[in-house]
Amino acid sequence: MGGVPEHSLTAWVLFNAMVLAFLALDLGVINRKAHEVTFREAVFWNVVWTVLGLLFGLVVARLYGRDSGVEYLTGYVIERALSIDNIFVFVIVFRYFSVPPQYQHRVLYWGILGALVMRAALIFAGAVIVGLFHWVLYLFGAFLVVTGFKMWIIGDHVPDIASNPLLKFLKRHMRVTEGLRGNAFWVRETDPATGALERFATPLLMALVLVEFVDLIFAVDSVPAIFAITREPLLVFTSNVCAILGLRTLYFLLAGAIERFHLLHYALAAILVFVGLKMVWLNEAFGGKFPIEWSLGAIAAILAAAVAASLLSPRRSIGPPPAASPP
Repeated sequence: MGGVPEHSLTAWVLFNAMVLAFLALDLGVINRKAHEVTFREAVFWNVVWTVLGLLFGLVVARLYGRDSGVEYLTGYVIERALSIDNIFVFVIVFRYFSVPPQYQHRVLYWGILGALVMRAALIFAGAVIVGLFHWVLYLFGAFLVVTGFKMWIIGDHVPDIASNPLLKFLKRHMRVTEGLRGNAFWVRETDPATGALERFATPLLMALVLVEFVDLIFAVDSVPAIFAITREPLLVFTSNVCAILGLRTLYFLLAGAIERFHLLHYALAAILVFVGLKMVWLNEAFGGKFPIEWSLGAIAAILAAAVAASLLSPRRSIGPPPAASPP
């Protein structure tokens, strides 16, 4: 483990203040008005968030040592890689609800805020549990290995949004409008059955709930995966957050080309198996700590091989294109 102090309160406060400032700037200034994110804009902001994430890694290395910096970077790469699976499902969700491009940023923005809270809770709980019961790391490792193999077997199966139990539950217990109402999550309309003015949820809210649900499912994989790299909560949290902050721009960058990288799904499965084996076997085999540089190199090699193989293989279709305007 790196040399990060376990109770670096100043680092926690400064980092979270920086994140809140970025989010306020994003919603209050840069994306105050709903608009379709262009490819050029997506490239620009993806570069910005990536550079900021990497620069923070240099700060970690400067303050706490090289090992901590490499641990942060490895966790950051793992989280960015695993977020590609999130992006694939986000595409499916937006197409199912016919969410036009100009409203997708709003859903992802609030989805990211919810994801930050969920990740913080999972990381805190994980750190406490691992601190009390070290053997839990082996359970995390075994879980990742099993999850990786299941992901490999499932392959590029497209999820059926209509049969999602959460969506069915929401539709049974909430009034939902037939189509979108601009960028609103809630509206007040006359109920045809009663003639009274009632509060209705919109399909945009349904999309947001599913986006949050998807992130929760993937967080169950990604958070234990980073605990395989480091058990320092500050490094686990910051690598997660820095990767998540760039998730929206990565979505707009890859959403139109995700079909070309369909073999990445298998790479992510292989990465989960690798980090799981690192927890249950490789660390012990290498005297308690598998070299972090080797971990970073292996993960980068797996991703590079999947990208190259995907570009050489035929692209596949994941469904009809999204509607040009809300119904």
